Amino acid sequence: MAKKETDFGYEKVSPIEKTKRVNEVFSSVTNDYDLMNDVMSFGIHRLWKRFAVNISGIRRDSCVLDLAGGTGDITKLVYKKLGKDGNITLCDINEDMLNQGRENLINTGIIKGINYIRANAENLPFRDNSFDFVIIAFGLRNVANKNIALESIYKKLKYGSQLVILEFSKVTIPLLDKLYQKYSFKFIPKLGKAISGNERSYKYLVESINMHPDQEELSLMMEEAGFRNIEYYNLSSGIAAVHRGYKI
Repeated sequence: MAKKETDFGYEKVSPIEKTKRVNEVFSSVTNDYDLMNDVMSFGIHRLWKRFAVNISGIRRDSCVLDLAGGTGDITKLVYKKLGKDGNITLCDINEDMLNQGRENLINTGIIKGINYIRANAENLPFRDNSFDFVIIAFGLRNVANKNIALESIYKKLKYGSQLVILEFSKVTIPLLDKLYQKYSFKFIPKLGKAISGNERSYKYLVESINMHPDQEELSLMMEEAGFRNIEYYNLSSGIAAVHRGYKI
C-alpha cells in the first residue's frame, strides 16, 4: 500500500519527498535566512520568539530542546535563562542550518552548556523523559508528518513538562487577513528573489503557512498526541500563535 501523501506547499508529495525538498529549501536559504526573517516580518519575529520563550517559564536548571532551531535565535534567548546546571540542545534536520546556528552562537560567546544534534523531529534520538521543555519555532509546518513529530516530542519530555510551539497561524481579522495574504503572495517571493536570489523557496514558505493547521486544529493534534492543559496565544492578530501543552 502506498504511503499517505503530505503537503509540500500546495503540492501533494510523499513524506520522503517532502523531507528531501524541505532540506533543499533550507540549504538554499541558509546564508540569508536571518536577514530575510527580519525583512519579511519587519523584525516582529524577534518579539514573537521572546514571548514564546518567556511564557514557557524556563528555570535556571532546565534541560531544554530547541527543535528545528535553525540559526539559533531561540537557543540564544533560552541560554540567557539557564544557570550553570542548565543545558540546551539545538536540534535541526538540516546540516547547513545547524552549522550556521553553531557559528552564530559561538560568535556571541555561547560555548558551554549547549549540544548540537542533527535529527528529524519525527524520530528524535534522545532517551524518553529527557527534557524539561521542548520549543519548536517556525518548524512544525515543515515536518512531513506532524502527528508523528508531536508523538515523538511527547515521549522525550519528562512528566509534568511542557511543549511550546511558535508557528504561523490563522489571522483572526478578515480585513487584515486579506491584506496579509496579498502581501505574502505578491511581495515575499519577490523579496526572496531580491535578497537571496531564491524566489521559489519563499513561494514554498508562503504556501506552507497557508497549509498549516489553524489554532484549533493544532490544539486538537496536540491533544491526540497526549498533551493536556493546552492553550494558545494569538500574536499580531493570529499571524503567528504560541501553543503550549503539558505531558501529565
